[in-house]
Parts: sequence; structure tokens; C-alpha cells
Amino acid sequence: MSDTPHLARLRHFIGELSDLLDRHPDEPTLLDHGQRLLQDLVAHDDWLPDALAVPDPQRYQQYLLHCDSRQRFSIVSFVWGPGQSTPIHDHRVWGLIGMLRGAEHAQGFARDAQGALQPSGAPVRLAPGQVEAVSPRIGDIHQVSNAFDDRVSISIHVYGANIGAVSRAVYLPDGSEKPFISGYSNTLLPNLWDLSKENPAP
Repeated sequence: MSDTPHLARLRHFIGELSDLLDRHPDEPTLLDHGQRLLQDLVAHDDWLPDALAVPDPQRYQQYLLHCDSRQRFSIVSFVWGPGQSTPIHDHRVWGLIGMLRGAEHAQGFARDAQGALQPSGAPVRLAPGQVEAVSPRIGDIHQVSNAFDDRVSISIHVYGANIGAVSRAVYLPDGSEKPFISGYSNTLLPNLWDLSKENPAP
């Protein structure tokens, strides 16, 4: 990766997604068009700042890259150390997950007649450039893990809210819920708006 990330790619994605939300706030259209926008972003692995791609040996990291001023959406880099995984959890808002580096497995869950959680469908493997969607409408409970035991993987997540402030839940296999609010792993955001380095004066 270059020492100077191409942050213009992220800035362009933010602008395009903001315009999409203004034009098509309905979820089906938003997810359909948003998937294509996110595919364009994760097709290039030259824009994520190194500081927001650092794994932790204990647990996966959730770095905030941008939050819309009206909290209509947030963009997060998930950094998975070797073999790391989430608990079974939900989101309570729409979401798009795009694979930037490495690979991850996502297993969906659904409740059976007794209310317990059972795997729903086969696990989905995301490779770089691929995108999947989640939402309460199409399926919102899943467990995600790094597909590799020997390397870091990074995915870019876009959510229909300030996801670090949303009250949601992790689940036990019997279907019981434990509320949580994820927060974020970073305290500083990338500076997307200093264009002096991209357009130096002659």
C-alpha cells in the first residue's frame, strides 16, 4: 500500500451514498444501488489509512471512518486478527459489508418454532471486492469470522445509522438476547477534507 492513501476514493463514496440517500431512501433501492457503490470502493485496496487497519491480538477492531452529519449512515473498517470472530449478533438497521482484504465467513441465523437460533443457509464466504447486505427485512442475525487463521482480514461496513451508538443485541444459542452498544475502537477520524496533498499548488 502507498504511504499516502487515496482518500479521494472514500470521499467520493461518501458523496455518492449521500446523493443516493437523498434520491432513494427506500431500503430495496438503497441496498441495490449501494452495493454497487461499495463494490467500486472495495475494488481498490489503496485508500484505507494504516492506522485504521491495525489488528488487536484479543478481539476484532471496529474503526469509524465516517459518520454522516445527520447520522443517516456510518462507514466502518472491521479488522480481523487471525481466527477472530464475532458473537451471534444483530444490527437493527440496514447494512452493507464489502471485503477489502483477506476473506471472512458469515453465517446467518433464524429462530425455530421454539425461539432458539438455528443456522439459516450455508455460510457465506466474502472475498475481496464482494459485497453482501443485511437488514431486519432480509435477515439481520449472523456471526462473522476471519476466514484465515494465519493472516489479517479487513472488511468495510456501511450501516444505516451511527452504528456505534445503536442499541442492539448479541444472542445465545437458545435465542436469548444480551443488549450491547458497540462503540468504536478509534478516537480520531481520517482527515478526508485536506485536499492540499492531493492538489498541491504549482
